[in-house]
Amino acid sequence: MHERILIVDFGSQYTQLIARRVREHEIFSEVVPAHKAHLSLGDDLRGIILSGGPASAYEKGAPDLDRTVLEAEVPILGICYGMQWMCETMGGKVVPGEQREFGFTEMKVPEVSPLFEGVAEDTVVWMSHGDRVESLPEGFVRLAHTADCPEAAVGDPSRNLYGLQFHPEVAHTHEGDRLLENFLRKICQCRGDWAPADLAQELIARVKEQVGETGEIVLGLSGGVDSSIVGAICQAAIGSRCHAIFVDTGLLRAGERDIVKSTFKDHFELDLTVVDAADRFLGKLAGQTDPERKRKIIGHEFVDIFREQATRFENAHFLGQGTLYPDVIESVPAHGGATEVIKSHHNVGGLPDDLDMELVEPLRLLFKDEVRDLGRVLGLPEEMVARQPFPGPGLAVRCVGDCTVDRIERLREADRIVREELETRGEHDGVWQYFAVLTGARSVGVMGDKRTYEEACAIRCVQSSDGMTADWVYPSRECLQAISSRIINGIRGINRVVLDITSKPPGTIEWE
Repeated sequence: MHERILIVDFGSQYTQLIARRVREHEIFSEVVPAHKAHLSLGDDLRGIILSGGPASAYEKGAPDLDRTVLEAEVPILGICYGMQWMCETMGGKVVPGEQREFGFTEMKVPEVSPLFEGVAEDTVVWMSHGDRVESLPEGFVRLAHTADCPEAAVGDPSRNLYGLQFHPEVAHTHEGDRLLENFLRKICQCRGDWAPADLAQELIARVKEQVGETGEIVLGLSGGVDSSIVGAICQAAIGSRCHAIFVDTGLLRAGERDIVKSTFKDHFELDLTVVDAADRFLGKLAGQTDPERKRKIIGHEFVDIFREQATRFENAHFLGQGTLYPDVIESVPAHGGATEVIKSHHNVGGLPDDLDMELVEPLRLLFKDEVRDLGRVLGLPEEMVARQPFPGPGLAVRCVGDCTVDRIERLREADRIVREELETRGEHDGVWQYFAVLTGARSVGVMGDKRTYEEACAIRCVQSSDGMTADWVYPSRECLQAISSRIINGIRGINRVVLDITSKPPGTIEWE
């Protein structure tokens, strides 16, 4: 059993970011909804973090916790709503603030405490609240304050109970990582035992136990890092009883099929079946413009093909997928919690209710950078581990609107140009993803002294470490000029190229 930090989800969009920050310190974190938190206490628990949320702690029906959580005899850190809930529940009082605080805020830390050890007396934090703590519970003291928030940080060090009105998990809080490290290492006394080398052997053992001595897995292989690493895990766990299925959906990048086949042949001993299904997918997507509907159609079609392929094997009752934690987070309310559904990933929210195969998803609780580290431990080549992510639905989620054969081919060619120009110039190094988007927006142009009314193509380049947050990347002017010239001159139907300069949040990396 690993040391474990329990993160209680009160509905904040930052809840999963808290989990990510904890794991950066090599400590396992688990997210649970507030109404189930008391069921997740145990001997391996080292601390509890209460997330923020949109509710007010004094309102009727606000998210609540079983009081046994406060009696778990482990350190607790409440963030934003989590701090307010703890104060209100333990006898303090929360009221609407006279002045709301949003964004960068200067905070003063007048006295040193275990939580603020090494933090400057004057620091900058990220606030996002309209309520405030008016009076503290018995035993609590003020640890920090701002001009408009007297109780910016509070605590009862004798009981290891702490509260922060600001968000230490976001990069905007200048010393947020130090605060979290103090809580995890000094207060919870975690050593840090969440390491990729140990994790690899655990995941292999779990798959072996799940599938048993005779079970067989049908593995949905996309060629990306996630499904490839699942393939490596399954190969180590059950050998030839794992059967890889690569589906050519007609929504792949240029040259993708050949790359996957050659890479798989060089590094895996599993049998590989390539299914030609372009007409099948594009036929089902014809006329569909709603992003959620498109994702669900693709998810169902994938599953139908895997079911058909499974009939070729006597005991193929298991479906292997490269599902990651961000897929789960965006597709469904996190663990039944209060967070908002962002979009249905084809391998999570896009799965049919009557799926009659047991899922094998060893990466389901991991973030992308953890998966990459795991791949290196498993001995996969760097060109495979470091490959930029490509969504399972393929170009369908980069083609806004109807996915006709002509539009997909147009997008495929534009995407090839974007990748070629960045890679040829070396501007792809350190970039998480770089691709083209067919926007569905049309505009007037002039070419050869004639009026055109054609589609706009967007260039999307982002930097991220885990896919949960991302910032846009600005390629060089020369690179952008070359991309624009090649796309407009070489692809009929596109007369305008734009650069997407949206971070995540508020946008997502993919357009649909």
